Amino acid sequence: MQLQQGYHTYYIYILTNKAKTVFYTGVTNNLRIRLSQHKDNSENANKTFTAKYNTVFLLYYEKFTWIQEAIAREKEIKDWRREKKIELIKTINPNLNFLNDLFE
Repeated sequence: MQLQQGYHTYYIYILTNKAKTVFYTGVTNNLRIRLSQHKDNSENANKTFTAKYNTVFLLYYEKFTWIQEAIAREKEIKDWRREKKIELIKTINPNLNFLNDLFE
Protein backbone atom coordinates (compact mmCIF):
# COMPACT_ATOMS: atom_id res chain seq x y z
CA MET A 1 0.00 0.00 0.00
CA GLN A 2 1.36 3.38 -0.95
CA LEU A 3 1.17 6.21 1.54
CA GLN A 4 -0.43 9.25 -0.02
CA GLN A 5 1.37 12.42 0.84
CA GLY A 6 -0.13 15.84 0.83
CA TYR A 7 -1.12 18.69 3.03
CA HIS A 8 -4.55 18.78 4.48
CA THR A 9 -6.04 20.39 7.54
CA TYR A 10 -7.65 18.36 10.28
CA TYR A 11 -8.98 19.61 13.57
CA ILE A 12 -9.65 18.20 16.96
CA TYR A 13 -12.21 20.22 18.83
CA ILE A 14 -13.98 20.43 22.16
CA LEU A 15 -17.64 21.41 22.33
CA THR A 16 -19.80 22.16 25.33
CA ASN A 17 -23.38 23.07 26.11
CA LYS A 18 -24.59 26.53 27.14
CA ALA A 19 -24.09 25.79 30.85
CA LYS A 20 -20.63 24.26 30.18
CA THR A 21 -21.55 21.11 32.12
CA VAL A 22 -20.40 18.55 29.51
CA PHE A 23 -17.57 18.31 26.99
CA TYR A 24 -17.47 16.53 23.64
CA THR A 25 -14.19 15.94 21.82
CA GLY A 26 -14.21 15.23 18.09
CA VAL A 27 -12.10 15.27 14.93
CA THR A 28 -12.94 16.65 11.49
CA ASN A 29 -11.39 17.96 8.28
CA ASN A 30 -13.81 20.92 8.09
CA LEU A 31 -14.63 22.55 11.39
CA ARG A 32 -17.13 25.03 9.95
CA ILE A 33 -19.24 22.28 8.39
CA ARG A 34 -18.90 20.01 11.42
CA LEU A 35 -20.12 22.73 13.79
CA SER A 36 -23.11 23.26 11.53
CA GLN A 37 -23.83 19.52 11.56
CA HIS A 38 -23.72 19.43 15.36
CA LYS A 39 -26.13 22.36 15.48
CA ASP A 40 -28.50 20.68 13.00
CA ASN A 41 -28.38 17.42 14.99
CA SER A 42 -29.27 19.22 18.21
CA GLU A 43 -32.45 20.51 16.59
CA ASN A 44 -33.56 17.04 15.43
CA ALA A 45 -34.92 14.10 17.36
CA ASN A 46 -31.62 12.31 16.60
CA LYS A 47 -30.31 11.65 20.09
CA THR A 48 -26.58 11.48 19.66
CA PHE A 49 -24.49 12.64 22.63
CA THR A 50 -24.16 16.11 21.18
CA ALA A 51 -27.88 16.32 20.43
CA LYS A 52 -28.94 14.99 23.82
CA TYR A 53 -26.77 17.49 25.71
CA ASN A 54 -26.96 20.29 23.10
CA THR A 55 -23.17 20.47 22.83
CA VAL A 56 -22.87 22.95 19.99
CA PHE A 57 -20.55 25.58 21.48
CA LEU A 58 -16.88 25.48 20.48
CA LEU A 59 -14.39 26.03 23.31
CA TYR A 60 -11.15 24.68 21.87
CA TYR A 61 -9.52 23.40 18.69
CA GLU A 62 -6.15 22.32 17.35
CA LYS A 63 -5.04 22.03 13.71
CA PHE A 64 -3.13 19.10 12.23
CA THR A 65 -1.73 18.24 8.82
CA TRP A 66 -2.03 14.49 9.24
CA ILE A 67 -5.26 12.71 10.16
CA GLN A 68 -3.36 10.08 12.16
CA GLU A 69 -1.99 12.78 14.46
CA ALA A 70 -5.43 14.34 14.88
CA ILE A 71 -7.05 11.00 15.74
CA ALA A 72 -4.29 10.18 18.24
CA ARG A 73 -4.73 13.59 19.90
CA GLU A 74 -8.52 13.18 20.02
CA LYS A 75 -8.15 9.80 21.75
CA GLU A 76 -5.63 11.25 24.20
CA ILE A 77 -7.92 14.14 25.19
CA LYS A 78 -11.01 11.92 25.45
CA ASP A 79 -9.25 9.93 28.19
CA TRP A 80 -8.58 13.03 30.29
CA ARG A 81 -10.49 14.10 33.37
CA ARG A 82 -12.62 17.24 33.15
CA GLU A 83 -10.11 19.37 35.10
CA LYS A 84 -7.30 18.55 32.65
CA LYS A 85 -9.54 19.41 29.69
CA ILE A 86 -10.35 22.78 31.27
CA GLU A 87 -6.62 23.46 31.74
CA LEU A 88 -6.06 22.69 28.04
CA ILE A 89 -8.95 24.89 26.91
CA LYS A 90 -7.63 27.78 29.01
CA THR A 91 -4.29 27.69 27.16
CA ILE A 92 -6.00 29.34 24.17
CA ASN A 93 -9.32 30.42 25.69
CA PRO A 94 -8.77 31.57 29.29
CA ASN A 95 -12.36 32.77 29.80
CA LEU A 96 -13.99 29.69 28.21
CA ASN A 97 -15.68 31.87 25.60
CA PHE A 98 -17.65 30.26 22.79
CA LEU A 99 -15.49 30.36 19.63
CA ASN A 100 -18.12 29.43 17.02
CA ASP A 101 -17.90 32.88 15.43
CA LEU A 102 -14.40 32.05 14.21
CA PHE A 103 -15.84 29.41 11.87
CA GLU A 104 -19.09 30.92 10.63
